[in-house]
Amino acid sequence: MNKNYLNIIGIVLVVILMNSFFIVTEKDQAIKIEFGKPVGGPITESGLNFKIPLIQTIIKFDKRVLEWDGIANEIPTKDNKYIFVDTFARWKISNALEFYKSAKNEMLAQSRLDDIIDGAVRDEIANRTMGEIVRSSDRKMEIYISDVKGSSDESSDEEFASSGARKDIIKSILDKVSIKLKELNMGIEIVDVQIKRVSYNKQVQTKLFNRMVSEQNMIAEKYRAQGEGKKQEILGKQIQKEKEIVSGAYLKSQRIKGEADAKATEIYAKAYGKSPELYNYYKTLETYKKTLDPSTYFILSTDNKYLNFLEK
Repeated sequence: MNKNYLNIIGIVLVVILMNSFFIVTEKDQAIKIEFGKPVGGPITESGLNFKIPLIQTIIKFDKRVLEWDGIANEIPTKDNKYIFVDTFARWKISNALEFYKSAKNEMLAQSRLDDIIDGAVRDEIANRTMGEIVRSSDRKMEIYISDVKGSSDESSDEEFASSGARKDIIKSILDKVSIKLKELNMGIEIVDVQIKRVSYNKQVQTKLFNRMVSEQNMIAEKYRAQGEGKKQEILGKQIQKEKEIVSGAYLKSQRIKGEADAKATEIYAKAYGKSPELYNYYKTLETYKKTLDPSTYFILSTDNKYLNFLEK
């Protein structure tokens, strides 16, 4: 009988001993709960820890960075344009004890973050123009500004000309959320907030697409005009070059012809000097060849020198 008691006591002691220790892993942090209330500070270091068995219970929380994914909300901008803004954030539990007191668990914490982050996003978007929200850089729109003024769209050019302020918007939202979380003492640290997507309602989307088409058509027209101008410039140079070549060739041909005529005259002069009769005879025959044909009629006197070498 005593032996059975000893066995039971031994088993109870083993169970109590096993429930007196717990392990906190590297990805977790824990707090002790005693009679429904937290006691002591949060346990953030990994390792083996002690608790009072049957009196204290352990609640563990994730120590890693967690995600918050919001729902896209339709928000009016400063210039009265309605856009859908979809945001997400990363957060972590910085103080498990304060987190347990304010939110109890991650599900309730996500719900609280919905209100805090969505409120900060709405407040910031409402104080910004659509151009500031949509554009993510300060790159100057050199072509668009001048081209858009000629379009039939009645929307303001300032809407598209304003500098991008996406980084400033994100920083402002992050600061507002961080301040709010500190005020509420929720034991949550917001790591970052990002705008995942910005989309337009149908009215703004149609208007924007028309503007984009108009801008691209004007840009294409500008490039076509530049190409046509370059084409005319090249053609002008080509025509000028052709004229220079033809002119040079003509001058060269005239020079060669002049030299040939001079040489022929020289030969004729030498021939005439050696035999004037033969020269006259040759030149007269050439004249006959050039002037006489079946359709040509001459009325000449019989003593005309032109007929000297023709038979009577």
